[in-house]
This record gives sequence, C-alpha cells and structure tokens, in this order.
Amino acid sequence: MLAGSRNRVFVIAEAGVNHNGDPERALNMVEAAARAGADAVKFQTFRAELLASPEAPKAPYQARTTDAGETQIEMLRRLELDERAHRRLASAAKDAGIEFMSTPFDLNSLELLLAIGIRRIKIASGDITNGPLLLRAARSGLPTILSTGMALLGEVRDALGVLAWGYRRQADPPSLAALRDDYARDSGGTTFAEKVMLLQCASAYPAPPQAINLRAMDTLANTFRLAVGLSDHSVGIAIAIAAAGRGAAVIEKHFTLDRTLPGPDHAASIEPDELAAMIRAIREVERAMGNGRKEPAEAEQPNIRAARRGLIAARDIAAGTPITVDMFVVVRPATGISPIRIWDFLGKPAARTYRMGEPID
Repeated sequence: MLAGSRNRVFVIAEAGVNHNGDPERALNMVEAAARAGADAVKFQTFRAELLASPEAPKAPYQARTTDAGETQIEMLRRLELDERAHRRLASAAKDAGIEFMSTPFDLNSLELLLAIGIRRIKIASGDITNGPLLLRAARSGLPTILSTGMALLGEVRDALGVLAWGYRRQADPPSLAALRDDYARDSGGTTFAEKVMLLQCASAYPAPPQAINLRAMDTLANTFRLAVGLSDHSVGIAIAIAAAGRGAAVIEKHFTLDRTLPGPDHAASIEPDELAAMIRAIREVERAMGNGRKEPAEAEQPNIRAARRGLIAARDIAAGTPITVDMFVVVRPATGISPIRIWDFLGKPAARTYRMGEPID
C-alpha cells in the first residue's frame, strides 16, 4: 500500500500555511506534529506569482479570515517560505522522526521539493486539472496522493490518466483523448495501483458534515481500484475518526498552534491537543478493525463456557425413555450437548440413565 501498512492509517498533520510565513513557527509545528504522533507533517510550497494572477480574488473563506481588501497574491506572498526554510523543516522533521511533506503548487516548487528529497508527492484538489503538474509528479517516480475535492468522477479519471501516462512514459501525451484511451485500456497497470492514492475531500473551510460524503471513498475505491483516504476540513475530530473506521488508508487534517491566529486556515484547523486525541482514537480504531474473519477473538475464549448454555436433565431420565422437550432445561454453563442440537434427540430413547441436573452428553 502507498502509505503505511494495510492495518495502519497514515496520518498527515497538515501545517499548510498556518505558520503565517514565520519559519520559526513552522519549526514549532514540526515538533508539535511529532509529539502528537503523526506520521507526517505537511506544508505548502509555492511562489505567489506562479500560483495566482494579480487580479485573482480570494476564496470566500479567505476573505472572511484575512484582510478583505488584500488580493489573493498579496496574501500568498505573506505566506511563502523560501528554500532555506524548507530545508530547515525537512531536517527538523528527520530529527523528530516524522516524515516531511509539502504540497507543490507550481512546477518550480515541485522541483525544489524533489531536490530536498521528499518521499511522496501530495497534489491539492485545486490542481486535479493541472495536467503539467500531474505529469511531472508522475515522471518523478514517487508515489502520489491526489485530493479530489470539487471534482467529478470523470475529472478524477482524467487526472489518473495523466498520472498513468507519466509513470510509464517520458514523451508528452498527444491529446487528452489519447490519455483517456490509454488509461481505459489498462487503468494504469499494477505499478500505477501501487503508486497512487485518492483522498476524498470537501473543499470548504470549514466543511459542514453534510458536505463530507464519506461514502465517496467507497466509490473512488470501487471505481479506480486504488487505496483511498480522507483530506478532512471539518470542525473537530469525529469525522476523521469515522473515516478511519470506514477503511481510510490516509487521514490528512489541518492543525494550528493557535486557532485564534489571523490567517486563512486557522479557523478550520485543530490544535495540537486535539490532533493528539484524534491520532490516539485512530490508533484505537485500527486495533478494532481486525482481520475480517468471523471467529471468537482471543479475549472472548475464556467466556464461551460461562456465557453459553448446555442441556441439563430437568428430572431423572431412565435409559431407553423416549426423549421429550420437557426433560431438559437450557442453562449455563455450556456443558454437555449444545442446545442448538436438541431437535436431533427428540423422540429417541435415552442412551443411558441421567440424574436430575446432570448435563446431557
């Protein structure tokens, strides 16, 4: 599986831009994510001029949580981290025993992350139609985690077509139609299945519960035969825990050192103590998932005899007496014959004499 083992959820603590452009705060977030028990801490790597035009408006949630008179590109400039900061974060994450990740929002940023030595690439929902970025990500050969917020199923399929092409070829695709035909022929192949994971996502900040659509994880898994997870923008930790119980292989959750800080994503983020509580709960869910076989657990074994019942003679029964239902009581413990077999013996002669209260064997 792309991230973690079959039974372990890979938890990404999404620092994003909640450092507010301060490298020291970003370093503190690495430490906080590691202390909370996350598997990875993830930032966002971009250059404002390559991400937005000067005329680009802010998203409504950004306008609510930052200076409404500020343009999107002005906001983005304040939130950039330079190469030195990225390298410091990667080094700090290594020292803390946590994986460093960052989402690239442009090709130059992706090249920077590849040079730093990231282990996997996370593509944001807004770039599910960014063909050049998807193609370069696949050509790196690294695993890709693709968020699918705001996307139709056909758009997810097209993005997977680009990734599948890039993992297998260095030549550029001649057309979108060619990508679609190529993907339809073999759905990317085995190597592709081992490289790509899809995250269900509701791209709203915060996302109301009715927008989350956890069942879409099933649709993505069944349609594309890929591992799936959740990029969770809901308030609190309940939905992330529920996603783990539904089989998510990855949970990504925004966190902040202080939800009252100014900035676009703080209000929709959880704080470090909540992150730790979420991860503890997810680990409990992992242990509860089990192997899928319906059989008594080891913890149940000592209770079987005490909790189940056996057939006991309700009165003395002479050998050879035809058996009737009123000759038995069904009581604990489970000694003698299981009462599920009582009908096998009705009308037949007793094989031997039984005293009242004696288990029927």
